[in-house]
Amino acid sequence: MTFNSRLRWGAVLTAGALAVPAAAANAAPQQPNLQQAVTAKVSTAKTSKVKSDIQVNVTRGEGTDTVFGTTVALVPQGQDTHPEGWLFAARLVDGKWQVGLEGERAFTELTAASPVVSAKEKQLFGQQSFAPQAAGGDFRTGMRLPFAIGASWSMPGGSHGWAGTDTPYSSVDLAGGNGQVLAARGGTAYTMCGNGKGWIRVIHDRGYATDYYHLSGNIAANGLGVGEGAFLGNIGTDVSCGGSASGAHVHFALRQNSAYVGIANHNVGGWVFQNAASAYNGTALHGSTVRSPGQQLYNYGALGFTQGIIDAFGGGTVNKRTGPGTNYGIAGSVADGTTVNISCSKNGTSHSGRWGTTSLWNRLSDGTWVSDAFMWTGLSTPVNGTCP
Repeated sequence: MTFNSRLRWGAVLTAGALAVPAAAANAAPQQPNLQQAVTAKVSTAKTSKVKSDIQVNVTRGEGTDTVFGTTVALVPQGQDTHPEGWLFAARLVDGKWQVGLEGERAFTELTAASPVVSAKEKQLFGQQSFAPQAAGGDFRTGMRLPFAIGASWSMPGGSHGWAGTDTPYSSVDLAGGNGQVLAARGGTAYTMCGNGKGWIRVIHDRGYATDYYHLSGNIAANGLGVGEGAFLGNIGTDVSCGGSASGAHVHFALRQNSAYVGIANHNVGGWVFQNAASAYNGTALHGSTVRSPGQQLYNYGALGFTQGIIDAFGGGTVNKRTGPGTNYGIAGSVADGTTVNISCSKNGTSHSGRWGTTSLWNRLSDGTWVSDAFMWTGLSTPVNGTCP
C-alpha cells in the first residue's frame, strides 16, 4: 500500500494501494497494520453496497501507539451517492490495534483513555449513545439554518438521503446569498476528507451532529471548537471523497448518536422539514407557510427550547385566551408564523391542528393561553413544565 502525501495535520492512508516505501515503513512500522485494522472495522460498519477504498486519516498521534483521526469509505466521483465517514480512535496493544469507530462503545472507551484526545472531546463523545436512535419524540435541535440569520437561500433539493435516495432522508441542499456556510449550532468540528477539502462534521450537544459537504475554501478542523454561526466554508461542488454535485451548494445533513437521522419534523432555522414520496421533493413549513424545492428559505435563527411557532393550520391568526380552554375569554390573537415564548403548560379543552389532537394549552410570556394544537414546539408534552 502507498502512503499518500502527508498533510500538515496528519497522515493519509488508502486501502488498495501497492506497497509501503521503505522510509515510511521504517518511520512508522505499525501504520500498515493500522490501515488493515481500521479497514476491517469500516468494511463491517458501512451501509453502502458500493465498493469502496477505505481512507484512513491519522490526525493525532502519528507514529505512536495511540492515534486518533477520521476514516472514510470513498465512493466514485460523478455518481449520485456520497461517502460514509467516521471519527476513529485506536491503541496498539501487544502488537495489535484496538480500533473504535464513532458511535461504538470501543470509541468512547478508547477516547476516554487517550492522551491525544482533549477533556472537552472526551465529555462530548461520552454523551453519544452506543445505539443509533432518532429523536424519540423530541424534535427540538436549537439550530439555525447554516447561513446568515435574516438572509434567504434557495432549497434546490428538499429532504433526501445522505447518499441521495437512501433512507432516512437526513439531508437538504441549500444555496445562494453570499455563499458562506456557517455552523448551525456550536460544537466541535472535524475535517473528514484526507486532503482537508469539502466535508466538515460538527458534533453538537444532545447527541446531535451536522454534516456539510461540497464545500470550497473550508476551514481546517481537528477538534476545533466553533460557535453558532462560525464560518465553515463556502458553497461549492467539491467531491474529494466521491459523489456528485450539480451547481454550487451545501449538502446539509442531520445526525444523532453517530448516525444520519430523518430531518423531517425537526425545526432548523424556524423551518420544519417534511418528506415527500420521493427524494429531493420534500417541503419546509414555517407556521402555515410552505416552501417547496427551488424556493427561498428565510433564516429566522435557532428556535429556543421553550419557544414555539404559531401554526394557524392555514388560517391567518390564532385566538389567545385568558385560560387553558375555549370556555375562557378571548384575550387577543397572534399571527401565523409568530415565535412565542412559553412559560408553562396545562391541560384544557381538546383541539386538533396540523400536529395532531391535544388537550394541552401553553401559557405565553404575556400571560395568555394558546392551544398546543396550533403551535409547533417539537414536543407533544410541556416544553417548560406544568403550570400550577
